[in-house]
Amino acid sequence: MSALIADLRISFMNLVEHGRRSTFLGAAIASVTCLFVLLTALSSGIRHTLLDTATTLTTGHLNVGGFFKVTSGAAGPLVTDYARIEELVRKDLPELDFIVHRGRGFGKLISDRGSTQAGISGVDIVNEPRLRTVLDVFEGNLDELAQPNTIVLFEQQAKRLDVKVGDAITISATTGRGVANTLDCRVVALARDVGLLSSFNVIVSAESLRILYQLRPDVTGVIQVYVKPRFVEKLAPVAAHLREILEKGGYRLMEPDPRAFWFKFQTVSREDWTGQKLDVTSWEDELSFIMWTYRALQALSFILMVILIGIMVAGIMNTLWIAIRERTREIGTLRAIGMQKFGVARLFLLEASMLGVIGALVGVALGAVVTWLINSANIHVPTSVQLFLMRDTLRLWLEPATLVFSVVMISFVTGAAAIYPSIRAASRKPVDAMAHFG
Repeated sequence: MSALIADLRISFMNLVEHGRRSTFLGAAIASVTCLFVLLTALSSGIRHTLLDTATTLTTGHLNVGGFFKVTSGAAGPLVTDYARIEELVRKDLPELDFIVHRGRGFGKLISDRGSTQAGISGVDIVNEPRLRTVLDVFEGNLDELAQPNTIVLFEQQAKRLDVKVGDAITISATTGRGVANTLDCRVVALARDVGLLSSFNVIVSAESLRILYQLRPDVTGVIQVYVKPRFVEKLAPVAAHLREILEKGGYRLMEPDPRAFWFKFQTVSREDWTGQKLDVTSWEDELSFIMWTYRALQALSFILMVILIGIMVAGIMNTLWIAIRERTREIGTLRAIGMQKFGVARLFLLEASMLGVIGALVGVALGAVVTWLINSANIHVPTSVQLFLMRDTLRLWLEPATLVFSVVMISFVTGAAAIYPSIRAASRKPVDAMAHFG
């Protein structure tokens, strides 16, 4: 232990003695670490925003949806006798936190001055308090959504239809039995846009959707299952367990298909069966058409970090080669007085590792400060970017595990980059090293 402490002291003194070089290389390590922290925080921020927004507006952590087919060619996104399914899930799924059921539909919205197609969510606002935390209502009263024949629009939809709170909108849709039906709804609230999720979706009262599609009281569109926080990142085994529960309950299940439910209409319509089939999906499945942007950002971040780390490794090795050349006679002297090859290599490894740890800690601290400043500034992003960020401001999410991983990874890379130069330094013969000039 005393030998290690002595080596650490020597390594630290070498860093201090060559302060200019150490500062330059440490600043490069800190910059790479800071950039890694910021890229990771951006990726985590997008994921958390997607998770919070999507699992409140359009999907649960897991979803028990499916299709009901009156005939082999006509399918509706319906779940019959949903109360029994809820009972099974509540009884046998220990990971469950709470359940919400939503109506699902698709139709044409028609006003006096415009029209548009949109997905329709039927919501029981009384039993969904989380919805208020995501919807930024700037006009009207969300509580009125508890009344029948009411609808909430998002900002761009209201502009497209040229309507305001209190105006009437007609919804035209085709029921599961193939019958065209219409329903007049009153606009009770307008909400700020939340990216792609609000560009194709409107919210009506659950009773309004039931009337529009002529549904029985025991029928809903989807049962949204929310798990306890510690299971949110481990949904695959929970989904498998949920499928087992439903199969044991006597329900027919569709084959796993990681796509949003509306992408499955054509496939289901071609299949030769009638009646009810349930479909278990995760929030990532229902947002598969959006998740590619998140995965693309992750891929770009990874590529950028590999390039930056490669440059950092090259810089570390080059700097160590210079240091070794300058200290060749010193190395020879150490070897001549009895220090073994391993001891010489360890000195250089400790020096590089110490510089890596210090640089990584500084970079992490800088990254945390920049993250806080960005979040505090509430930087507004262009509308085109909002579509994918699911919010109008840039929000980074910094996790403690990310900070620890950043320090460990950068320190490890720095130490690994020093291995070869350190071995080469230790392999010099004492006589040759001591006779070296320049």
